[in-house]
Amino acid sequence: MSFTASTTSSSGVQKPLLNFWKIWNMSFGFLGVQIGYSLQNANTSRILSAIGANPEHLSYFWLAAPIAGLIVQPIVGLSSDKTWTRLGRRIPFILGGCIVSALAMFFMPNSEHFATLFAPVFFGATMLLLMDTSFNVTMQPFRALVSDMVPDQQRNIGYSIQSFLINAGAVIGSILPFALTWWGVANEPAPGAKVAPTVIWSFYFGGGALLLSVLWTSFRTKEYPPKEYAAYNNLSEDDQKEKIPFLTLLARTPKTMYELAVTQFFSWFALFLMWVYTTNGIAQTIWNTTDPQSKEFNEAGNWTGVIFAAYSVFAALFSLAITPLANKFGRKNVYMLSLLCGGLGLISMLVIKDKNLLFIPMIGVGIAWAAILALPYAILSSALPAKQTGVYMGIFNATITIPQIAAGLLGGVLLNAFGGHSISMIALAGVSMVIAGICAKLVIKS
Repeated sequence: MSFTASTTSSSGVQKPLLNFWKIWNMSFGFLGVQIGYSLQNANTSRILSAIGANPEHLSYFWLAAPIAGLIVQPIVGLSSDKTWTRLGRRIPFILGGCIVSALAMFFMPNSEHFATLFAPVFFGATMLLLMDTSFNVTMQPFRALVSDMVPDQQRNIGYSIQSFLINAGAVIGSILPFALTWWGVANEPAPGAKVAPTVIWSFYFGGGALLLSVLWTSFRTKEYPPKEYAAYNNLSEDDQKEKIPFLTLLARTPKTMYELAVTQFFSWFALFLMWVYTTNGIAQTIWNTTDPQSKEFNEAGNWTGVIFAAYSVFAALFSLAITPLANKFGRKNVYMLSLLCGGLGLISMLVIKDKNLLFIPMIGVGIAWAAILALPYAILSSALPAKQTGVYMGIFNATITIPQIAAGLLGGVLLNAFGGHSISMIALAGVSMVIAGICAKLVIKS
């Protein structure tokens, strides 16, 4: 698949359309990032519970990710907008964050072995914070890289390919502990240990995959040099050197970002609750246990990875359909319907008592997830000034992190209100996702 036409900036300089493999290569590193991120999503509660965290406090530990993103991504975006090196402007940040993320992945599942230095829960939480911070350093420039390199008429396919790779990585990361159990790796902690070997070896594999895939992007993608980038985006040399205070940039935030923020709040509030409470929820309702070191709880943990992999499979498949659907029916309408599918799927988990039936709601969750990963960025990128794409993509990340912080702070309170029934938190997530779908139709005007 290739593209041979071109797009023209107002300066008359043509910005070439890219062939499929160039777009693929610039996002390929996201495959490894998502393997690591999905391992974290499916196993963080499991690891922290095993090393002594109270279930009512789990959502507080999960605050590490959104807080890190809220602080780090705008800084990385602003910095990468002004960075020009032999490797490019975005790739140095992608590569640096990847190395730190991989190291944190090697240490986190071994938190119990550092008990002589720190309490295991404290060490695990520290590694989680380090992992999340470096994941954010790596992830943010990937969004800006596509916006930098891909012309407007290829934005749908650019972010759809990124969504496909994200979900392919999520499938691998989510299913790893289950697959290792099937291959004979022990899924229960050894005598005197706390974390199952399946989890430990999964994190080792994830860290290695992260490094290799990001290295592929780093060496197979050539970013436009300053003069060429300026010509394609109708920027002068003075434009590129202009220093605008962050608060001024914030005041000039495009209206489209505010419109998207409302939908983003409810969709990411829902996702955070799903990631935090699924293992505990299905352990209680299907395996009838709350003991985090029991065989049954670890089976529930593995199954959480399996169904998370399933929604990623459905998301990867749906991501292939997003471009033609969005071109035919409009980005906003596809976004709305996708979120409604996800919300109804999550709500249905409240009444499911058979683990195999959990695949059905994952169809809706996968459709919603694919849309969340692609459509807001396709809508937003067309509204951003070329010389500040990175910083505005970083600011936009606040629409992801703030709802997660809100969910994290409210999680324990809401869980107590539901009598400790974690599955009720999943149903609440579904309601929030439905509200997001309604907002996508009513609030987004662009």
